[in-house]
Parts: sequence; structure tokens; C-alpha cells
Amino acid sequence: MQNPSPITQESAPFFDFFTRLVFSHGSNSDRFLQSTSDSLHFNGFRRKTQISMSLNTYNITGTGANLRRFITDFNKFISFHTDRVVPYSFASVGISSEENGFRGDGSGGVSGDDGLPLNGFESDRPKKVLILMSDTGGGHRASAEAIKAAFNLEFGDEYQVSITDLWTDHTPWPFNQLPRSYNFLVKHGALWRMTYYGTAPRVIHQSNFAATSTFIAREIEKGLMKYQPDIIISVHPLMQHVPLRVLRSKGLLKKIVFTTVVTDLSTCHPTWFHKLVTRCYCPSTELAKRALKAGLQTSQIKVYGLPVRPSFVKAVRPKAELRRELGMDENLPTVLLMGGGEGMGPIEATARALGDALYDENLGEPVGQILVICGRNKKLASKLTSLNWRIPVQVKGFVTKMEECMGACDCIITKAGPGTIAEAMIRGLPIILNDFIAGQEAGNVPYVVENGCGKFSKSPKEISKIVADWFGPESKELEIMSQNALRLARPEAVFKIVHDLHDLVRQRNGLFPQLSCTS
Repeated sequence: MQNPSPITQESAPFFDFFTRLVFSHGSNSDRFLQSTSDSLHFNGFRRKTQISMSLNTYNITGTGANLRRFITDFNKFISFHTDRVVPYSFASVGISSEENGFRGDGSGGVSGDDGLPLNGFESDRPKKVLILMSDTGGGHRASAEAIKAAFNLEFGDEYQVSITDLWTDHTPWPFNQLPRSYNFLVKHGALWRMTYYGTAPRVIHQSNFAATSTFIAREIEKGLMKYQPDIIISVHPLMQHVPLRVLRSKGLLKKIVFTTVVTDLSTCHPTWFHKLVTRCYCPSTELAKRALKAGLQTSQIKVYGLPVRPSFVKAVRPKAELRRELGMDENLPTVLLMGGGEGMGPIEATARALGDALYDENLGEPVGQILVICGRNKKLASKLTSLNWRIPVQVKGFVTKMEECMGACDCIITKAGPGTIAEAMIRGLPIILNDFIAGQEAGNVPYVVENGCGKFSKSPKEISKIVADWFGPESKELEIMSQNALRLARPEAVFKIVHDLHDLVRQRNGLFPQLSCTS
């Protein structure tokens, strides 16, 4: 049976607060609570009253002074109770305060039960890196895996890197349903747009995080300290605020290096940025400007690019060799058609249109070929394989060597996922974007198009014509776009990030004076 949230012990004071708050705002309070989505919801007072509350403000115009007073009082209340219900101790971590369950080791570092410094270089034990992510789309896990691989390549056993989905693995229901909720919202575009843009104002998401932390602070603390990290890296916009509240309440912000690696490319949600992070790694100057606007200092921001798999840094083998290994025609130009890890989007319709456009009726022969990546969509892969094609078509399921698939091709058709765009640029592939997720991916379309790296179209017929032209009379345009893509590529980004993290830990422990690191 799940233990009740610590807030249940405060039910009477909370109810007194709410009663006083509502009736102190005059006769308009009832109308305000009924006519807007700014509300506190209470579910059943029983032996130990359990309270669920949410502050979801999407339209605060016209509510006047009462709303401002309400939100101010609410935030003060949440802040007060968050400080009270934050975990009593980090299981085995100490900062010389025995009454809180901490102890110091006299070395200036944080100690564990075994007497070893938590994040000092005084011991020979490997430093521990904890990467916080969530499977809301495939990009966050891909970036986490890329950072882990780079640590292993650059530092070997010097670092132990763990990846955890903090919400799914370490919080109770309903908070652990975040990935499932995201997938549902994205499939219903209007709901996702309302959620994304509605939670963008600081007053909304900060109040929501404050309220959420009252319920899950202890679980988050246990999840973090299970790993006893020297470095915490967030690769998800919802992995900053609550963990940083916990670390700040325990006085660990100066002991543990907490950094954010933004995995969106051109536009992003404001929750990516938090002033308390040691470092915020931005993939583009556009997002660096957003970080500055959010209140981060220049010294906190580095622009290195989007972290992608280290395998993309390796030299590209000849196209003919890669095509031969993939069972393709060595001489025909090739278009790569992708639908993400789940094989979503109009892949079949686009493949059929390409099959017609890349066949020259006059010559009676193909002028190009297709490599289709269906991901985990086995039904789609089976259907495409069963079709009779007039041009060479290779159908693959989920692939692990995407760098080889891209290396074998001349252009790519994909949705506007930031990771795929960054990888395609490293391989110098002109990009045709056929879809995007509202909000975080919307800015990727103009980023690609305005930088001369590709085009955007949702029409399979129009897409197939673009490819046919690139493989024929417009081959010069294809070459120019390829050069533009290579110019924007940042293949070394993930290595720059892990080396900067390594330096941050050394600086934190005073092993050498802080040096400036150019972007």
C-alpha cells in the first residue's frame, strides 16, 4: 500500500488557508473559481485527508487584482510547504549536519556511508554521472545515450554513467504516466498545442512545479541519491525544476554539478531554462538568446551543438561500399525515407509517389532508388516489402547504424525532429521535412529552409517531384544544399560537452583555476 503524501499531515492547516484565501478575496472569488481554469481541486476528506491540487492558468486577462493576489498567496503557501516536506535526508550523503542525517568528512566534499567523497577527486573511485531523461519522443533518450557513449570513449572507467527516466521510475501515479500522456497529447494536436503554449508563461509552470514538488519531493530525492551522482545532466525540460528544488533544500548545489543539455534545435519550451544550473548547453545561438532572456548568465551558457551519436564523427566510407552492404544499387542516387523510431507519418504514400517519380518512362529504367526506415512499425515494413516496385527499394525496420544508412544516401525525407536534422547535416544530406510537432519542432522548419539546407512539404506528390528534380535537372541545387548542411553541422558537440563537464567537476573541486571555454 502506498504511503500517503506528506501533505496529508497538513490537511487542516491547508483547508484553513484555502478557506481564508477564497473568502478574503470578496464576492468575485466564487465567480473566478467557476469561470476560469485557475482552481484548486479537492478530493474527499476522510480519516487522513488527501488533497490533489493543480493550478492551470491559460487565460489570466480580465481577472484583475483578485487573481494576482490569489496567485501570490498560493505561491507563498506552496513555497512554505515545499520547504517543509522536502526529504529529511539524503540516504548516505553528508554535508556536516548530523541533525539532518548528514555528516562531513573534512575533505570539503560530500561523503557517502563508506567515507568516500561524493564528488571529490580525493579518491580513486569513478565519478558518477546521472542523466535525467524521459521517453517523451525518441530525441531525449538518443541524446542521453550519445552523452554516455562519449564519456565512455573519452574517459573510460573514470566515469560511471547512468540514465534514468526520473518521472517513470521514481515518482508515483499519476506523475509516472508522463510519457504515456505526452504520446496521447501529441496524437491530438489541439490538446498538445494548448498544453505547450498554455504552460509557457512563467507564472503557470513555476506554480505547477512548486505544487508538484510537495507531492513528489521525497521520491525525487530517493531517485537522485540512489545513484549518488557527482554530475547530474538533464536532457529533458521537465527534469530541472523539482530536482533543483531538492538539491537546493539540502545545500547540495555547490557539491553536485547540475547541467542542462537542451535537445531542441531552434524553438523550445521555457521550462528548459533554470537559473540555478551550473551550465546550460544550447545547440544553437537562437536558443542561447532564449536562455539569456530567461535570466541565465553568459557564463552559464555554452553553444556547442546538439549531441549526436559519436559514431557520426567517424570518417564516411564510400557510398558505393555502403550501398553494396545494404543490398542497394551502387550507382543509383538514393533517397532516405524515415518516420522516426515508430515509423509514423505518410511513409507509404510518400514511398509510392517516389516509386512513380523516380522511374523514367521514356528510358524504361529507374533514375533513383529508395531506402525506407520503418522503425518499430513491423506492419508497415511488411506491407512495403510485399509491394511490386519498378525501382530498387530497400525496406529496413529498426536500425542501430543510422550513420551508415545516411552515408549511403544523397538526401533525406523526415519529420522535423532535431536529432535527425543534426545527424543529416553531419552527413551533408539535403533535407525534405514533411511534418513537425507544434511547439518544440515548429522552429526547425524555418531553420532548415532559411539556411538553405532543404525544403518543406506535406504533399507526397510534391516531395517526390523535388527528389526527382534533385536527381535530374536540379542536381546543382542538391549539391549546394549539401554544402550548406555541412557548414551548419557540429559533429564534435557531444565531445565538447563531456570535456566541459569534466572540467566543471575539476573546477568544483579546486584542482585547477577556472578557464574560459569558447563556444
